Amino acid sequence: MTSKSPSTDSETLEPPYSHQVSAARGWLELGNIEEAESELEDLPRTILQHPEVLMIRWEVASQLRNWHEALLFATVLTKAAPDCPDSWIKRSYALHELKRTKEAWDSLFNVSVQFEQSPTVAYNLACYACQLNRFEDAQVWLRNAVKNGKKASIKKMALEDQDLTPMREFVQSM
Repeated sequence: MTSKSPSTDSETLEPPYSHQVSAARGWLELGNIEEAESELEDLPRTILQHPEVLMIRWEVASQLRNWHEALLFATVLTKAAPDCPDSWIKRSYALHELKRTKEAWDSLFNVSVQFEQSPTVAYNLACYACQLNRFEDAQVWLRNAVKNGKKASIKKMALEDQDLTPMREFVQSM
């Protein structure tokens, strides 16, 4: 599950960089990772730490399943956009993909109060709790995700999510 891009109102990218970032995003949406990377290569170093650029770099790394690189980008993103839940979601997701689920849980749980209205934060915490065999916690977080999100779509996603397989019966009863 994903959430909105980071808010960067105070750090809006100016042309031509905003156009390059837009183009990279477009190439990613079309599934052309090479072209997306090509758009990012021409950006100056000062722009590479911008939240919008970091988000795209994370997406490229995740599509390539390069979770070590994705974790690096997400970690920098949590410093560049700490008030954006997606920064923390992406960081914890990379940790989980690196089989560091306990760290993923800890990282996201530590900011969960700040993002208590985010169904994505709650959903991901449910997944990590389930993978850590903390089923009661997983149920609480999944209920929270449903409370703050769209029940039907979250339930459908949860029924298909491998991370929640041990809780299929609970999900079906929701």
